Amino acid sequence: MDNSPTALFDSYEQDFQQIVQSIREKLEGEAKDGQGGEFRFGSTLYGPWGTQTRELVVSEKKKAALRRVEMELDEADEMVSQMEIEIQGIPQSLKGQFQARIKSAKADLTRYKKLSKDMHAQLTRADLLASTRGGAGTPTSDEPYGTSDRSRLLAGTNILEDGTRRLQETHRVALETEEQGADILRSLRGQREQIENARDTVSFLSLVIQVFYAEHNAGTQLRTADTSIGRAAGTLKKMIRRMYQQRFVTAGIIIVLVLLIAIILWEKLH
Repeated sequence: MDNSPTALFDSYEQDFQQIVQSIREKLEGEAKDGQGGEFRFGSTLYGPWGTQTRELVVSEKKKAALRRVEMELDEADEMVSQMEIEIQGIPQSLKGQFQARIKSAKADLTRYKKLSKDMHAQLTRADLLASTRGGAGTPTSDEPYGTSDRSRLLAGTNILEDGTRRLQETHRVALETEEQGADILRSLRGQREQIENARDTVSFLSLVIQVFYAEHNAGTQLRTADTSIGRAAGTLKKMIRRMYQQRFVTAGIIIVLVLLIAIILWEKLH
């Protein structure tokens, strides 16, 4: 799976282009009269029936096509919304060209929405004009059986076939969406694992830093203690030296006094 920051954007844009191509084919296809009374709408060729039958089939065909166009326009609008979401994660250096692509997509979408709206209005006016002429079910020279059951059945069959194709297309889009969703979930799972690994790494680094600071503080305290112990040892040595000095002085004084007493006693006796 492509994990580049623009992969999902490109995927949504490709889906958008496919939907727009389908809309373009439906909106720009026009009914054309064929030779010998045949007529064509889109890629379907109809037989040489009467004018009323042709108008009925073409009208029903256009209505079905416009209904499909409306659904596809909604899908295209959703694709543009997804593209706008994905552009938020694209690097700033690339964001300009992708914003231009979104702007172009919005312009296409607006144009086809307007074209669809215009075709709706034209079809509504055509239905109103057909209803005012009257005699829609009355036999004419070119349609001896009037608006027959055969034409209605044909129109219903065409609508049913279009609906079947539409369901197949919707199923395809649903499968693609499901696959994209699975890809997104896999990507999110990978990102979650990366975040968890990063969190574990940060926790480990934090523990290492704490141990380093603890060792540093312990070393500082040991150095302070060594300094204090050295000072105390120096003080004790000085006190011991003074004690010995005092003892020597006291012993000297005692010896001198003893000698003096001995001399005095010796003089008195002699």
